[in-house]
Amino acid sequence: MKVLGIDHVVLRVADLDAALGFYRDILGCSVEREVSSLGLVQLRAGHALIDLVPIDGSLGQKGGAGPGAEGRNVDHFCLRVEPFEPRRIREQLLAAGFQPGSVKRVYGAEGYGPSIYVNDADGNTVELKGPAEGE
Repeated sequence: MKVLGIDHVVLRVADLDAALGFYRDILGCSVEREVSSLGLVQLRAGHALIDLVPIDGSLGQKGGAGPGAEGRNVDHFCLRVEPFEPRRIREQLLAAGFQPGSVKRVYGAEGYGPSIYVNDADGNTVELKGPAEGE
């Protein structure tokens, strides 16, 4: 068996509209599929999907308490972004009311490269990753 990459990440969210505002409207992920009977919205993120599951929906209720300061459903996940223009990324996030961290040199799937961390509307940490050094 060989892992080729992330297929999807499932996030339980307190406010679906706020989550869509972040992932669709700010990061540019497109809605690929909705399954209203489950309370599921799947967003295309390059070759992978981000599944948003409202905690008050039938699927979301199975996971217990929602995201919050006392516990998280996920530590963080990383999205490789292009172009990686730190100033523009920071401006876009700040304009939308999100507080990005500083650019850090982080090791990822392609090697060391720049990353910016930001929390989404539910407090999930999202790493926005640029190209590996030397690319």
